[in-house]
Amino acid sequence: MAEEKKRTRRANGESAIYLGKDGRWHARVPMGYKDDGSPYRRHLTRPTRKELVDEVRRLEKQRDEGSARQPGKPWTVAKWLEHWVENIAKPVVSENTYAGYEVAVRVHLVPGIGRHRIDRLEPEHLESLYRRMQSAGSKAGTAHQAHRTARTALGEAVRRGHAVKNAAALAKPPRMEEDETEVEPYSVDEVQSLLLEVNKRRNSARWMLALALGLRQGETLGLRWSDVDLDNEYLKLRRNRLRPKYEHGCGEAAPCGRKAGYCPARVQVRRETKNTKSRAGRRAVPLPGPLVVMLRSHREAQARERAAAGNLWAESEYVFTKPLGGPLSPNTDYHDWKRLLEDAGVRNGRLHDARHTAGTVLMLLRVPDRVIDQIMGWEPGGAARMRARYLHVTDPMLKEAARKIERAIWGAPENLAVDKDQDNEA
Repeated sequence: MAEEKKRTRRANGESAIYLGKDGRWHARVPMGYKDDGSPYRRHLTRPTRKELVDEVRRLEKQRDEGSARQPGKPWTVAKWLEHWVENIAKPVVSENTYAGYEVAVRVHLVPGIGRHRIDRLEPEHLESLYRRMQSAGSKAGTAHQAHRTARTALGEAVRRGHAVKNAAALAKPPRMEEDETEVEPYSVDEVQSLLLEVNKRRNSARWMLALALGLRQGETLGLRWSDVDLDNEYLKLRRNRLRPKYEHGCGEAAPCGRKAGYCPARVQVRRETKNTKSRAGRRAVPLPGPLVVMLRSHREAQARERAAAGNLWAESEYVFTKPLGGPLSPNTDYHDWKRLLEDAGVRNGRLHDARHTAGTVLMLLRVPDRVIDQIMGWEPGGAARMRARYLHVTDPMLKEAARKIERAIWGAPENLAVDKDQDNEA
């Protein structure tokens, strides 16, 4: 009788490979520990030992690299996205960023790809979703928002070991249409037309801060008088006014039947302002002389409104307020901008186009890049990219470039005349 081979104890972390009674080869691969601290092993089976060894080595490599799927029931895309947006993203991102994530998850991603297992999601599934979104009428920009949300959420899933690859990082989002990205800043003549109309309105300085200095809507509406130094002619930007968000206050017993924003007993659930998210956003901005005059006049007009309102005045310390005090709503501010454009006879445009206009004017005036970055609030690392996006080449700039080329190649106009005379004599 042949002597049986003595079994040896396997080292910790070593996989066990054996031939089962069913005639197939089996392996138990140590993968770490479960949430309760007990060992977690993956069971593999293949018809031949070579196939099994190859699969064991592949799984051990994933384990050692930290890319193997963790123990427990695999996440579906829907469950992961809902968990990620509420428990991972919401506590650490701004309210506006969370709102964008939440809409993309609830409206597009969960209905479109939610049933897939997260570890079996493929780039083609996402690309198919983007095509369906556009076929249903969504703009390419909406599909891009869904794509960015999926890429961020799935990247977190990969880091935590719930998926091996980020399918969204491999997927190709739709091409952005030119009319969605191209911005034409307002000309100097258009800005002057707006200035004439602005002087007839309440809060006139609000619009010139946007057109002359490129302040964002949230920065302007979040300004308080303590941020403005009219004697030294500058203001400090420290916070952004957030778009209000409401919930019903009427109660389930007697629902009003309206949207939350129109509920008579609505409750504000979002803070009014937040600090700017970057050091570049917290900045001092110089005030041109005419803007200082406008702000002084505006402060006097606000004092008269406060006195006339009496006890009805809602004290807030905001620079720009409603007629009875209290902060301006971003939605009301947006519609005021649209009416301003119409009354001034200026072409329609986004409120953010005023920021593009201010940046382009600063470039036309040959303000140094570093000063432009300070005024516009751009981070040093991404300032070049932001300048490429916001500073637009205008017709006068192109004509000036043509004149410089003419002088460099053909010389001054008088030299051209001399050359022509010499050619005629020849």
